Amino acid sequence: MRALVNNLKQNKRINIFPNSITQSIKQQKLSQQECLVIFGTIFTLIIVVISFMLYQPLIEVISNHRQNTMLGSIAFISSSVLLTIYAFFLGYIIYLFRQYKEISSVADDELPTVTVIVPAYNEGSLVYHTLISLSNSDYPVDKMQIIAIDDGSKDDTWQWMLKAKYELLGRVHIYQQPKNKGKRHALYRGFHLADGEIFVTVDSDSLVEKNTLRNLVSPFVVNKNCGAVAGNVKVLNNRSGMIPRMLNVSFVFSFELIRSAQSVLKTVLCTPGALAAYKKEAVMNILTEWINQTFMGKPSDIGEDRAMTNMILKQGYDVLFQRNAHVLTNTPEEYENLYKMFVRWERSNVRENIMMSKFAFGDFRQGNKTGTRILLLNQWLKVILAYPLMISMLFFVLNYPVVFLLTTLFAIALLSSVQVIFYARKYNLLESFWAYPYSIFYAFSLFWITPYAIATAAKRGWLTRG
Repeated sequence: MRALVNNLKQNKRINIFPNSITQSIKQQKLSQQECLVIFGTIFTLIIVVISFMLYQPLIEVISNHRQNTMLGSIAFISSSVLLTIYAFFLGYIIYLFRQYKEISSVADDELPTVTVIVPAYNEGSLVYHTLISLSNSDYPVDKMQIIAIDDGSKDDTWQWMLKAKYELLGRVHIYQQPKNKGKRHALYRGFHLADGEIFVTVDSDSLVEKNTLRNLVSPFVVNKNCGAVAGNVKVLNNRSGMIPRMLNVSFVFSFELIRSAQSVLKTVLCTPGALAAYKKEAVMNILTEWINQTFMGKPSDIGEDRAMTNMILKQGYDVLFQRNAHVLTNTPEEYENLYKMFVRWERSNVRENIMMSKFAFGDFRQGNKTGTRILLLNQWLKVILAYPLMISMLFFVLNYPVVFLLTTLFAIALLSSVQVIFYARKYNLLESFWAYPYSIFYAFSLFWITPYAIATAAKRGWLTRG
């Protein structure tokens, strides 16, 4: 993985992945500083757990005192109910996950024609490597069309697209928007130019494995009601800092556990921009609605992937996840870009929860829809509780700071262990421990994201585009 990232920075051409993504993750090593952060965090959490047990009588006294008041009783009952709901939902997700099976690739003669669309804005050389990795796909050349669209970049993105087109002997069709209009408009143009039966969208800072595309589109052959497929996203730059390291563990949990479970219900809630596939008919049916989507009277310029997923689900199609369709994507390395990305995601989540609620409780498709509704209600629960939890947190910080610190860190030690166990079983034990510092980092520096996103849900702007 280190060699891969270094090659990107040095603008060297990459023909194939040196190893599979799974092998690369398993072989990763940590620097001395990173080891200190991980083991320092684990040591701190161990001390917290011991302290929590030692101070349990004091915590019980404070808890009993609070329960003697009406507000305290409400808080205690609410906390108990929420913990029960969380335990139920986690158990439900694990139950579904155990039923998940990825679909194996079909034979070449069964593969549909595909058009891969790569929108790009100020990506520089990264878009070149994205296009090269796509051209190296184990997919019949006569069934594959690659379209790259420069969305009015201000850097040398267009020159790198020209370089890829020249080296690939015209296999890549490149287009340039007259001005920056946003990712949704770039994709819209690509959809209209596409000839394939399946549309595949890939971010311009992402790399695919040789078998990614064939694995991604095979569900459309096996399941005629499949309208969209989500790829399995990993972090490309996970050797570039602690934030990408932490995100890598988080991504594995989010995709390989959560989306696997959602796929069993045929209701993956979001097909990621980094790698997704759509049935042409499903897209063209709603393309006008999608490009003209508004929220509170303003054009929507974020959340195009979640919006597309919702509109395809609404038509009655299945939306699945392919664990064996890997893609590596670039992620933020600094706090500022990270929180801006999360704000954008959360704003989209609020908007699309509203949209999904308009059809999810109706007869939008055949078969059992209970699981879909449980997934949506869980999404709403996170939104609804954002402000009460933040107010509760501030109350405890001001009145019982030590108790707040102990209980918060104890909860992190307990709940994050689920991610640690999941990641360690599949990849690398040492890497899995990044779940602990990430949870602490999120709890104390990103807790404000959801409340802020709710309050500013109508705001436009990509935020992280440079």
